[in-house]
Amino acid sequence: MTSTPPPALVVTTISLVNAVLRTLSEGARAAGWRFVVIGDTKSPAVFELDGAEFYSVAAQLERPFAYARACPTRHYCRKNIGYLEAVRGGAPFIVETDDDNIPRAEFFGPRRREARAERLAGCGWVNVYRYFGDSDVWPRGLPLDRVRTDPPTLGPAAMADCPIQQGLADDNPDVDAVYRLVRPLPITFRRRGTPVALGPGAWCPFNSQNTTFYPDAYPLLYLPALCSFRMTDIWRSFVAQRVAWANGWSVLFHDATVRQERNEHNLMRDFEDEVPGYLHNAAIARCLDGLDLAAGTGRVADNVRACYRALVAGKFLPEGELPLLDAFLSDLAGLQSSAPVVVTGSRAPAASSATGGGPRA
Repeated sequence: MTSTPPPALVVTTISLVNAVLRTLSEGARAAGWRFVVIGDTKSPAVFELDGAEFYSVAAQLERPFAYARACPTRHYCRKNIGYLEAVRGGAPFIVETDDDNIPRAEFFGPRRREARAERLAGCGWVNVYRYFGDSDVWPRGLPLDRVRTDPPTLGPAAMADCPIQQGLADDNPDVDAVYRLVRPLPITFRRRGTPVALGPGAWCPFNSQNTTFYPDAYPLLYLPALCSFRMTDIWRSFVAQRVAWANGWSVLFHDATVRQERNEHNLMRDFEDEVPGYLHNAAIARCLDGLDLAAGTGRVADNVRACYRALVAGKFLPEGELPLLDAFLSDLAGLQSSAPVVVTGSRAPAASSATGGGPRA
């Protein structure tokens, strides 16, 4: 029986089934979304959750993806396999979060690619969090020498094309180890109602904790594997912003629709993993800003390749990242050019057991 392909929610976990995962599964089922859960080598041997499609490493290797066989284990980048599985099902949009983010009801509400938003462009680094509250909080990945820079005045609200949309997280938002070591938490962001859209030349890191992608932007989902564990989604966000600008797209930031009860972390280890970002994020933005990228949705994947080649040439990433990227983009191109495989049951075949891994959280 055929049906309209559902949206997909993608999570990676090494946790036992917990209250957050149950809440995500219940919400996805009520909203008519698929819930794709990607395991790793540390995942539990048995993972049973009604409404969830759990893919162990063994089950991932049975999917028709070259990337699944190339992707390293014990790494958050295995989430890329979840994106491919969502695309395989014809998802009209993909939402991602983590296994310690508790969704509010509006998380599963209706979504639109175009949004009325207050806009910025051409202003360099922007601390978007400052538009959602009065504290000095800043997002993970913002260069430290921009933390105390006052944000520019927002432009008037207008419609913007936003195939990438970042929601904030209350209580324990996505801040870096420096903030966590010296500043207080929790934080509740102000509900501003009107989102903020960043256009060409307005840089702000975004993460993989409450993020929506639409099909034209699916090549921008790719999480690099061979960088620091705490930078994989941040460096992805810089590539995504640069490619988005070539098409006149904006990146949208909207009110918090989750609250985080953060998994246990060693903050000094987080700090060590974030050092490459503290040292190089601004240089990475300059590297990407200097590229000549072609417009057009048919050129998005080529532009992603150009960005990662530039990051390899600049020694920000090793050359081994490029074959992984090519495997992902080749799989994605094949999926997007074929008819979707629509999954109507609560579980995918060969996706009920785990051998176990290492998401970032």
